[in-house]
Amino acid sequence: MSLERINPAELSPPTGFSHAVAATGSRLVFLAGQTALDSAGKVVGETLPEQFERALANLLSALADSGGAPADLARVTVYAVDVPAYRDCAAELGRIWRRLAGRDYPAMAVIGVVRLWDEQAMVELDGVAVLP
Repeated sequence: MSLERINPAELSPPTGFSHAVAATGSRLVFLAGQTALDSAGKVVGETLPEQFERALANLLSALADSGGAPADLARVTVYAVDVPAYRDCAAELGRIWRRLAGRDYPAMAVIGVVRLWDEQAMVELDGVAVLP
């Protein structure tokens, strides 16, 4: 399995994402949207960074149980109920990402939404991984 991260020089420099990811491998893992739910099904975290950290940890847990690692992520979509707040926290969210998932960034998008399934949730992440 291999992921090739493609960042053309004529595009703006990517910060915390890759412009494109070409994947070869034998197993695709589609990761369902994860919010900051704890094992009891309650949203935890009072701030966006706290919720982002838990949602990312949940996503990575599902990936690990599927036999994958953060470097196997080809695509992640972030759904945020407050995009300006997300932008304001971008540096901190980047530190959280690097601590939990490293520096092999997938292709990513942040999409503003009115609300998520759990009304207390501020952010949700889903993804696609390519495993050997």
